[in-house]
Amino acid sequence: MDIQRIEAMIRPERLEPLRSLLEQYGYSGMTITEIQGHGKQRGMEQQWRGTRFQTHFLPKIKIEMVVPAKSSKKIVECILDACGNGQVGDGKIFISEVKDVIRIRTRERGLKAL
Repeated sequence: MDIQRIEAMIRPERLEPLRSLLEQYGYSGMTITEIQGHGKQRGMEQQWRGTRFQTHFLPKIKIEMVVPAKSSKKIVECILDACGNGQVGDGKIFISEVKDVIRIRTRERGLKAL
């Protein structure tokens, strides 16, 4: 079955530019989750009212899309174009194979269920 799941963890401020770009190319279906985490940067030091404190987890947005494999490359390019600025913390993209998809309402399976 030629279906893939694309998961991307991005900076919150890049969500709207990404959504707009994906919609421009006809990819509008996605699930968004507000998450927190860190990679190699391990959080950041901030200051509030003269007091310094360490923020261990940074706000991120997780985007999930299940798409035909033939669309995967273009969607990944959109994510890279809209979300990459060459700085630590730009995010990650994970791509995995999906064994099956079932639309609950109609019980359609596979590509028809997308």
